[in-house]
Amino acid sequence: MGRLKARAREASESNQKNEHRSICLHSFSDLSHVSAATFMYLLKDCYFYGTHKATAKFRILQQQVKRALNNAPQPGPFTYIVQCMYIIPLLGQSHAEGFSHMLISSLRHLKSVESVQKDFIDAKCLAARLVLDILASVVPHEERILVKLLETFDIELKDMAHAFCGSELGDEDLAAAREHLKQHVQYFMKSESYVSAVALMTRFSIQCCDESFLIKLIGSKQYKAAEEWAAFMGKEMIILIIQKYLDVKMLKSANELVKQYDLAEEFPDVNYLYKESSLKKLAEKGCWDVAEVRAKKDTKLMEYLVYLAMEAGYMEKVDELCERYSLEGYVNSLVPEEVMCQSDYLELKKLILEEIVWVDEINGLLSATSYIEACKIIGVDCEWKPNYEKGSRPNKVAIIQIASDKKAFIFDLIKLYEDDPKALDCCFRRIMCSSNILKLGYNLQCDLHQLSQSYGELICFQSYEMLLDIQKLFKETTGGLSGLSKKILGAGLNKTRRNSDWEQRPLSQNQDELAQISCLDLTNISVVNCISGNNYISLLQFLPFLHGG
Repeated sequence: MGRLKARAREASESNQKNEHRSICLHSFSDLSHVSAATFMYLLKDCYFYGTHKATAKFRILQQQVKRALNNAPQPGPFTYIVQCMYIIPLLGQSHAEGFSHMLISSLRHLKSVESVQKDFIDAKCLAARLVLDILASVVPHEERILVKLLETFDIELKDMAHAFCGSELGDEDLAAAREHLKQHVQYFMKSESYVSAVALMTRFSIQCCDESFLIKLIGSKQYKAAEEWAAFMGKEMIILIIQKYLDVKMLKSANELVKQYDLAEEFPDVNYLYKESSLKKLAEKGCWDVAEVRAKKDTKLMEYLVYLAMEAGYMEKVDELCERYSLEGYVNSLVPEEVMCQSDYLELKKLILEEIVWVDEINGLLSATSYIEACKIIGVDCEWKPNYEKGSRPNKVAIIQIASDKKAFIFDLIKLYEDDPKALDCCFRRIMCSSNILKLGYNLQCDLHQLSQSYGELICFQSYEMLLDIQKLFKETTGGLSGLSKKILGAGLNKTRRNSDWEQRPLSQNQDELAQISCLDLTNISVVNCISGNNYISLLQFLPFLHGG
């Protein structure tokens, strides 16, 4: 009975305490009595007191602003934001552009809302006045914000004339407004602010330039602005920009403009040249399967792909394509000596090697681990099947190659992981976490990230000791590991087969050879030529570049 009374008394006291509690709503929940100045200072406080990184805070606050603009800002969301834009520069230059972008972009979803259309129309004149104040440097905003204001509020010449003249509009008012804006265009051109100049010219129909302006735009790599201005000027200027693109081998951009403006009659070869260029880029990356799909329906393109394979010295691909598409006659018409690339590539037989071991079962894994633990320096490289679908997850690392100066091991990670993940984890921890073995790689960060993503459950790919990224020692060298190999060893790597299916078993002879050469090349570059060769670099000099984690 006493316990029941005690509980009743506690409940009564709790209820009495709760009577003094109340729910306090944030000001953003109702903006009907919140001025633009108060809103901006609250927004600034939210940003500065937030604990996330800048990008995350920006995104979260942008969502909050979008919601808040639905909560009765007076007289309406568009006018309210224009008022805020006058206040933002007072918050400090370092955050002005970020806050401005946040507010303007938050209006986009409201443009189609019927209930705020009147406010949108009323705000256009105020926004035009703000644009004039920005142009006159009365309100300091970046030029990018000026362009966004013009686009978001869809400001027309009549809006600018109304803000400029402040009276009933006549033809002379429109002419005066255009002339005033023309002066700002000329100022932007002198200061090489071409994007802002083009924005004003195209929006308010200001013609004050000839084709020399287009050449300046292309020369300064303002391609989007160049295309907008050319479209504004008409067909003659569009033809000129396409020709300029062709002159500098910008085939993709030229092809897009030809299609967009239906100019195939004027430029009949552009589409084919673009397709050839695309195939060549894919071939250079080793994406032969994708290139084949792109060329499939066009015999001429398929012949060009065969030519590229022959040029790269990829003769098994030449034979494969010829057999599949009956192109033996085309190949016979070519002179191999004139087509074949004369590049000097490293060959496996030229590298001193006692044994190459394929490891796909546990006993082999244990034996390989024992051998590697006795090595002082090893080369490490990884391969995985390429993924050509945009946005899809990358495939698992299929093999990892480890080589000393005498012996190379190729580990079938997929099979070893399926058979015994614990044994795989234990063995590779003995290798990757050993401080007695210097592990060399090229662009190691990429391989390590891929390994941790592929086998996140394994501890061995989460921490490591004594890793040296060769790329960081030779920053000035271009062309990747192949370029570095050519510089140090006098011969590059033939990477035409790199983007192939590394999950297929068995590997093709060429895949097998590339896998061995890649990791052997690392040990040859670093051990033979750098540490003990002509250009001696002591291990003490390596210390700043060593990774551990």
